[in-house]
Amino acid sequence: MSNTKRRLVFGGLATIATAALLAGCASAPATSSSSAPTASAAANFKPCMVSDLGGFDDKSFNQLGDEGLKDGAEAVGVKPIEVQSAAETDYAPNIDSLISQNCTLIVTVGFALSAATVTAALANPTVDFAIIDDAADNDFDGKTDAPNIKPILFNTAQAAFLAGYASASYSKAGKVATYGGMNFPTVTIFMDGFAQGVEYYNAQKSKSVQVLGYDIKNPDAATFTGGFEANDTAKTTAQNFIDQGADVLLPVGGPIFQSAGAAISDSGKDVALLGADADVYDTFPTYDSLYFTSVLKGIKQATSDVVKASATGDTFDTTAYIGDLSNDGVGIAPFHDFSSKVDSGLQGELDTIKASIISGSIPVTSYLTK
Repeated sequence: MSNTKRRLVFGGLATIATAALLAGCASAPATSSSSAPTASAAANFKPCMVSDLGGFDDKSFNQLGDEGLKDGAEAVGVKPIEVQSAAETDYAPNIDSLISQNCTLIVTVGFALSAATVTAALANPTVDFAIIDDAADNDFDGKTDAPNIKPILFNTAQAAFLAGYASASYSKAGKVATYGGMNFPTVTIFMDGFAQGVEYYNAQKSKSVQVLGYDIKNPDAATFTGGFEANDTAKTTAQNFIDQGADVLLPVGGPIFQSAGAAISDSGKDVALLGADADVYDTFPTYDSLYFTSVLKGIKQATSDVVKASATGDTFDTTAYIGDLSNDGVGIAPFHDFSSKVDSGLQGELDTIKASIISGSIPVTSYLTK
């Protein structure tokens, strides 16, 4: 993505974010004034979802979205329909297939489905749409491109800031690394926040921990694996950072963290691994001894709430939801097996930093705030 296009994306989405926050959208999506849908509304309600290429077993944001869909559907007493995408060319046909099955809410997972979601929403104005991790603003004018789409967004830079600070505190080599699947704002927002957290640690502690793979001043030079699959490229990318001496890795891009786990195991070195979106200690315990923490998104709860809101039969609230530290829409997981290995005062420092980020006294910039 060029610098020009990145600025357009950042500017457009920031406008949406600001408008949403001014409209009081900092809390989780409301399920409307009705506590439950009427029997007739529920009988006609059919919630559906389309995954991106990561699939619903990615142990990350597709899986969390799917769990949220199922939770919401169960709460209103209906059965959801899910369609998994195996290729980018599946996105539009998969959405169309759900429309043909009379889905009343279609949730699409990920920015890669943005264009297909907008096209379908414009062609089907009576169907409710929601998209996870994208503002559906393909013309970059700061507005969602269809009036029946609800963006579900997360300011994960704030949580990644905490993870970056903790990683810098833990690193014995003085080198940490972060890299992504592809160069999209919803990927680089993790990397950006992580690097800001390391930078803040260095300033507070008079240290010089390096961040490999991402430069705040030159984000277009960041490292990416080229996709969101756990494959040899993702493993080699992790291995390269291990070879450069990094002892903490934050891969951002669905299951690519699994390849990093394999690379660390093969290296025999003492390298800590961070997860993104979900607490990978729980969702993919294969490398549980390697997991330092995870940068979390409240995708499951937000999606469930959107499903329940759509089911009421009332006017669907399409105001963008933005999860951040203040509404527990983002956060970091426990240190699990690393609890005894981190500095005894670290958690207290993180609690103070979190409060300062929420109050605004520690600014954390991202495409949702610039």
